[in-house]
Amino acid sequence: MTVKKSERLIVKFITNQASQDEIEKLTEWLKEEENKIIFNDFVKTNYAIEFAMNSFGSTEVRKQISERIKKENNVFQKRRFSSYYKYAAILIVVFGSFYFYKNSNLFQPKENVVVPRQDEIVLQLGNESAETIDTSETRNVTDKDGNIIGKQKKNRLVYSNAYANGKLVYNTLKIPYGKKFEVQLSDGTIVHLNSGTSLRYPVQFLKNQSRQVYLTGEAYFEVSKDKAHPFTVNTQEVNVEVLGTKFNVNSYTEDISTDVVLVEGKVSLYKDKKTTENQVYLSPGIKGSNIRGQQKIVTEAVNTDYYTAWVQGSLVFKNASFESIIKKLERHYNVTFINKNKTLGKEIFNARFDNEPIEVVLKYFSDSYAIDYKINEDQITIK
Repeated sequence: MTVKKSERLIVKFITNQASQDEIEKLTEWLKEEENKIIFNDFVKTNYAIEFAMNSFGSTEVRKQISERIKKENNVFQKRRFSSYYKYAAILIVVFGSFYFYKNSNLFQPKENVVVPRQDEIVLQLGNESAETIDTSETRNVTDKDGNIIGKQKKNRLVYSNAYANGKLVYNTLKIPYGKKFEVQLSDGTIVHLNSGTSLRYPVQFLKNQSRQVYLTGEAYFEVSKDKAHPFTVNTQEVNVEVLGTKFNVNSYTEDISTDVVLVEGKVSLYKDKKTTENQVYLSPGIKGSNIRGQQKIVTEAVNTDYYTAWVQGSLVFKNASFESIIKKLERHYNVTFINKNKTLGKEIFNARFDNEPIEVVLKYFSDSYAIDYKINEDQITIK
C-alpha cells in the first residue's frame, strides 16, 4: 500500500467513514511494525491523539470509546456507532490500548478536523406552513386540512393519486448544503435533489394539462412516460420539456450557466416561450448549455457519468477550475472556503472522490498539488 493510500485509510477510520473492507485493508497494513509507527505518528500529528501499543484489554478500550461518544457534539454526521464498534474492535487487536494526548477528545472539534454545519431539509406546504424533515423517519404527510397527500419513507417523499381536477396546489422542498433528498411525484416521476436545491411541484398534477415543476439548483429526473401530459422543468434560464426520460439539470443561481445532460430518451430545451425555431433537441450523451443572459443554447457530447455521479454520493471534477471545485465542496459538505491563494483561481484540476470525508479530499489536493490549508470548524482557509 502506498503512503498516500494508507494515510487516506487512516483519515477515513479516524473520521468514522471507513467501510469494513477498508478497515480490513488497514488492519492488514498495520501488521508490520514500521507501519504501526507511521500510523501513530500520523494520528498524533494530525489529530493530537497518541495510540499506545501497550497490552491492554479491548473491553476497556471499547468502554473508553463509548464514554467519549456520549460526549460527542455532532462533530461528524451521526452515523451507526454500532458499526463503528465492530470496525474499531478489529483495530484494537492491533493497537492494544490508547490514551488521549493532553486529555484531548477524538470526537471534539480539532484544528485539523472539519466540523460541518447541520441544516435541516424543509418542506413548505402550499404558501403556508413549513416543516422540517428528519430522514430517519417514516410517516404520513398531510395538507393543511389534515388530509394525507403522501408518505415520507426516510430519504424519499412519495406522493400518490397522479391526476386530479380542480386547482393546482404546490409544495416546495428546500435541500440545504451537505444533504441530498428524493421525491416521487404523484405521476411516479422520481427526482433526486442535490444539496442547495429547491424544487416546487404540484401535490397532484391536473388532468389534460402539462406537468410543470420549478427548479433552482441541481436534480436528476427519472420522468414517467405520459404522452397526454408532457413534463416540463422550468429553471431561471432554460426550460426542459420531455415525455419520459432520464436527465440531469444543473441550474444554481451562483453558476454562470445552466446545463442539461441527457442520459436516456429525448428532451427539448428552449428559452422563454416555446416556438418551433427556438427549440434545441438533445439525444442521449449530449449536454445542452446556456450562459446566463444569452439566448443561444450550445450542445456537446459528454460522458454522462461525470454529471450524474453525485446521485451516488461521488464528486467528479473534469477540467474544473479551482473556483468551481470550491463551490461544489461547499455544497456537498456544508462548509465555507476562504481562498487566499488567488493564483489557484483559474487553474484546472481533475479528480474523483467516492463518498470520501472532506479531510480525505483536502489531503488529496494538498499532497497532489501542494495546496496548503487551515481548518477552523466549518471554515477552510486556502493559503
